[in-house]
Parts: sequence; structure tokens; C-alpha cells
Amino acid sequence: MITPGLILSIAVVLFLLVTLGQGVRQVPQGYKWVIQRLGKYHVSLTPGLNFIIPYIDAVAYRVTTKDIVLDIPSQEVITKDNAVLITNAVAYINIVNPEKAVYGVENYEIAIQTLVQTSLRSIVGEMSLDDALSSRDHIKAKLKAAISDDIADWGITLKTVEIQDINPSPTMQQAMEEQAAAERARRATVTRADGDKQAAILNADGEKQAAILNAEGELEASRREAEAQVILAEASKRAISLVTEAIGDKEMPVVYLLGERYINSLQQLSSSENAKFLVFPADVPNALRGLMGNTKPPPAPCEREPDPDRG
Repeated sequence: MITPGLILSIAVVLFLLVTLGQGVRQVPQGYKWVIQRLGKYHVSLTPGLNFIIPYIDAVAYRVTTKDIVLDIPSQEVITKDNAVLITNAVAYINIVNPEKAVYGVENYEIAIQTLVQTSLRSIVGEMSLDDALSSRDHIKAKLKAAISDDIADWGITLKTVEIQDINPSPTMQQAMEEQAAAERARRATVTRADGDKQAAILNADGEKQAAILNAEGELEASRREAEAQVILAEASKRAISLVTEAIGDKEMPVVYLLGERYINSLQQLSSSENAKFLVFPADVPNALRGLMGNTKPPPAPCEREPDPDRG
């Protein structure tokens, strides 16, 4: 039969067990628990087995000590030259003092996101479009230096901050593409003009070299022709000397040679396309003597003096 004393004993045992359970806290690795005593911060429990005063101490916050990744939302940023960029970032933080993180700011995640966005707008706003697109490391360094001191007051360390995207707005990107296309077209035109200029220069040089070679060839041909004429003149002189020595004062061999040359010349004239009529002299020997400057006819070979005794 259950007596009131037994019921009271059971109640006391249950109360003690519950009280003991309230006073023992096991904190997992990677976390710190913030303990408040009668509504006021008392201590931060580290990982492992911890004891608190039941009903007086209470676990107010469970804060992670692992690195936290904060995604910074995208935003539009205006550069110094009035270009619109869309940027976003990611921040890696670590809470080193949980009591400062929970009591120093209402919501440290929202506070850090807002701080990064504001600092990013300020940094990019002082840069031109080209510098902002090509200086991510510079922006990262300035951004980290700008917010590290501020979040240190909240017991938070900024491990690093990375710029994920920094791109022109769709309108600005279209304008940049059109500008790039125009620049490529201009460069192609300049390149083509340079190519035509180089081709013209090469062509002129080629013509110059060809003219020089042609002139040198003509000069060499003229020199050789003159040498040939000199050689022919020397040969003719030699031939005339030999002929003169051979015939002496005899006239007929000379007339024969000249007649042969004369007949050959007339044959060449007769074979010309422009020759219409060809007239041979009736007395070729006399004509040749005229060329030689001797107009006296030779005596007839068989002519005899008349005999005075004959009537």
C-alpha cells in the first residue's frame, strides 16, 4: 500500500535527479555555450563536461567556434566613371569571443553582410571601370582591412573575404561589347591598310630592282654589242688588209667582191615585205667602178689595133 511518505520520497528523488541534470552540461566540440546567471552573463562553457548551478544559471546562447561562411548578396555599384557593376562576395569569419558576438551586436551575420556591402561600394566607387574589373586582389585587400577592425569589437575574426563576381550590368556589358567590336573593326582596317602599304612598298622595291637589273642588262648588252662591233671592225680591217695585199693593183677581184656584196644586198631588199620594185643597173661593173671612184672602162680583152696596111 502506497503511503504518503513513499510518495514524498519518490518526489524528492525525482527532484534531485532533475536538479542534477540541470546542473550538468556537456558541450560538444566546436561550440561554446554562453551562461547567464539570473539574467546576467556569467561564463562561457568550453567543450566537454561542465557544471552550473541549477535554476540559477541558464544556457542563453549556443555559439559555434567553427569558421562561418557568409554569402554577401549581389548589389549594384557605381564606379568613378559612372559605370554600373554588379558585385557579390563571400566572407569567412570565426567567433573567438562568444559573449561579445551575442552581446555586442543584435545579429552579427546581418551586421557583417551589411558592413561588407557598404565597404565594397565605397572601395569600387573610388575606382574606374577598367581598374575595378582587373584589380580583384586590390579590392580584396582593401575590403579586408576596412572591416577587420570593426568586427573585432564583436569578438569575430575575419579570416578572408573573396570577390565572387564583379561584372558590368547588362546594359553596360552590351555597350562594352559594341565598343570592343568597333575597336576590332578599326584594328582590322588599320592592319589591312598596313598590309596594303607594305605590299605597295614591296611592289615598288620589286619594280625598282627590276628596273635596275633591266638597266644593268641593257648596259651590259650595249657594252657587249660595242665590243662585238669593235671586233667586227677589226676583222673587217684585217680582211681588207689581206685582200689589198692579195690583189695589189688588180681591179677585177675587187670588182668581183663588191659585185658579190652588191648582189646579196639587192637580194635582201627584194625579200623585204616593204619592197615593191627592184631595179638592177644595166651595167653592173661600171656601177661598181663608180662606187670605187674609177669611171675609166677597162680595155677589151680581144680588141686589136687596126693594121695600117689593110684598107
